[in-house]
Amino acid sequence: MDERELPVLGDKNIFPSDDIIFSLIGDKKIIWQTILEHANNNYKDIISEWRYYNDGKQWLFKLQHKKKTVFWAGVLKDTMRITFYFGNKAEPLIRNSSLPDTIKDNFASVKRFGTLKPITIPLHGLEDLEIIYKLIRLKTSLK
Repeated sequence: MDERELPVLGDKNIFPSDDIIFSLIGDKKIIWQTILEHANNNYKDIISEWRYYNDGKQWLFKLQHKKKTVFWAGVLKDTMRITFYFGNKAEPLIRNSSLPDTIKDNFASVKRFGTLKPITIPLHGLEDLEIIYKLIRLKTSLK
């Protein structure tokens, strides 16, 4: 695994404040802030929290809409990785969506975790925003 893909928030005694996160993700700060702003401005009942998970020995961010988890995010060196988990009924919606073919192809072939399959988006640039917005919209529309 590339060093940039390793989670960096591994000390459970250090809460990931904005200052800490921004110092780690650098210029991706604006992308992260824009994602959170979009979620809060466009969806009612958004809940977000950072929590330390012993199984992965790292802090993860969870965004929820009502009681449904929309995505998980982890901080990596110089960036973040956002992961959405989708069940079986989302598969045809993803296949027929306007998401890039690379994401659809990866989703079709990725290993299941029980009944769920992940779509992971590492934050590279502003071009990732539209993909993340589509995935948030898709996730929040599922019943």
